[in-house]
Amino acid sequence: MIRSFLAIEIPRAIQEKIEEVQKDLRSSYADVRWVNAEKIHLTLKFFGSIEEPRIEPITQSIAGPIRTTSPFSLKGRGVGAFPNLKNPRVIWMGLVDGKEVLIHFQKQLEEELEKIGFEPEGRAFHPHLTLGRMRSSKGREELIGRIEKHQEEEFGDFQVERVVLFKSDLRPTGPIYTSLRELRLGG
Repeated sequence: MIRSFLAIEIPRAIQEKIEEVQKDLRSSYADVRWVNAEKIHLTLKFFGSIEEPRIEPITQSIAGPIRTTSPFSLKGRGVGAFPNLKNPRVIWMGLVDGKEVLIHFQKQLEEELEKIGFEPEGRAFHPHLTLGRMRSSKGREELIGRIEKHQEEEFGDFQVERVVLFKSDLRPTGPIYTSLRELRLGG
């Protein structure tokens, strides 16, 4: 069985900016499990554990939306939290400018993957990059203050030209992601 997901990779320049912001957020000493900036990606679909023979049908089923979606630009802007800033559980970086194209693209992928037996996500797709997850309320007030400072932070633009089907191996030191297939947008 292969633990896998479909995602958009984030360029190094954006990761470096994320590292800077995470450094400031970390100084709150809040009880947060921070995501290594080099491993941050935009998940389009999480498959969970699948059998290796399902990889090819997955790539074939999403070939249509991949081919008909031209490369597009996204902008990283703002830091926030789910479910809300007063009760942060997940700390995220927002994605704007191009978000509508991304939401439509992800919906098309979900529809095609449902045809081959993958249940659609139960909640609406809110494009974001997860920076960290709260483990307890320790340091929460200080963290909230630091998040507020970065609510309008500019992370930069990047071009989305491909999606990647990743394999995820969970290790005590953190996940190791391996590219199984790279699919270029626009055919």
